[in-house]
Amino acid sequence: MRLQRIFAATAALASLTALATACEDPAKAGPPATAPTATPGATAEASPAAQASPAGKGAAPASLAEAQAYVQKYTSCENLSTDPNDSRVNLAGYIPVGTWSVTERGICSDKNEHGEIVFDMVSDMKAHQQAYKDRIAQRLAEGYWDAGLYDQIVVGKSFALTATKTGTTLALVKSDLRVLVCNPDFAVPEGYKKEKALVDGCVLTDFVNSRDGKGSPVKGPGLPSAGSIEELRKLVSPQPVDCTDMLVTDEHVESIDYLPVVGRDGRSAWGVKQRAICGQLGGERRAHNLNWLDTVSDMKTLQARSKAAQLAEVGKQRKATQSKLLVGTNIAVETNSKSIRQGLYKLRFLRLDCEPGFTAPAGARVEKAQVEGCVLTDFERPS
Repeated sequence: MRLQRIFAATAALASLTALATACEDPAKAGPPATAPTATPGATAEASPAAQASPAGKGAAPASLAEAQAYVQKYTSCENLSTDPNDSRVNLAGYIPVGTWSVTERGICSDKNEHGEIVFDMVSDMKAHQQAYKDRIAQRLAEGYWDAGLYDQIVVGKSFALTATKTGTTLALVKSDLRVLVCNPDFAVPEGYKKEKALVDGCVLTDFVNSRDGKGSPVKGPGLPSAGSIEELRKLVSPQPVDCTDMLVTDEHVESIDYLPVVGRDGRSAWGVKQRAICGQLGGERRAHNLNWLDTVSDMKTLQARSKAAQLAEVGKQRKATQSKLLVGTNIAVETNSKSIRQGLYKLRFLRLDCEPGFTAPAGARVEKAQVEGCVLTDFERPS
């Protein structure tokens, strides 16, 4: 199990990481996203046999000059240089040329976004992508839960690049290039592309995740989505959920006053991908203000398990300390606070209700759930 305290981001700007994550992003108080590494490369979509991907449709330049010409179709890329001492970007933390199959590195300036783009030409895409995945796995094992979630590694068939401005990355994913993500807790929000990478455990997407809030907007037909537990925290905090302190954990956490929906048999059995708890855990005083945040890998399973729990309570007096489950597209929040639920309804979350004979008045929102006999609603009977 890994336990990690997460605190609110500070206002300071983050320095460029070795993976060239956007240098304009606010620095996060807590563990760093990754340790210094190089920008990885990959192909986009494809089967390993074909070494192809969406980027394979056209993003396979044989030289830096050809890579620059490709990028210039989508954004500015001026003054290309291969000088390892180029003052525009601090390359000290990058994997050296000659490792991770990096054969050549270049830097150009995106005058549209007032930032820079770092190119890595890569000779063995699959090996390079595997090296990146291994690095992320190492950081996760060290307890850095967000390793690789915000790196914005953009890949084609024969090169990889990172930009110092999120706006540049947004422009690049309009091409055949894709963002490579190897954090297993990442979930592609609805409405964005999710494509197979060259190594298992990684995905390629046109969704741009960013700490600065300038990344891709979350899409979805009515219900909210999030690309990670941190994105979910930002969505619901500080209002209606106080997530100033958030604990990401696999442990089952409850108290006499707060009984979560997801049970002791573990999050995976409920279709939950990653789980966090916000509020003050018990210590010298009783626990208070506990709420649970979930990223969900199998929403149907989560709803089915919750339905069974609800039906088991039919005819019994429901405890005020038992939380209720509100869901989005690939996320869920559990709370026993009615005021917090009212705030979550305003964010388009809906409560799962599986009680037989449920009815709601005109004007209430009621939608079909993923399991028979249940609905999603923002209506609550008076207590």
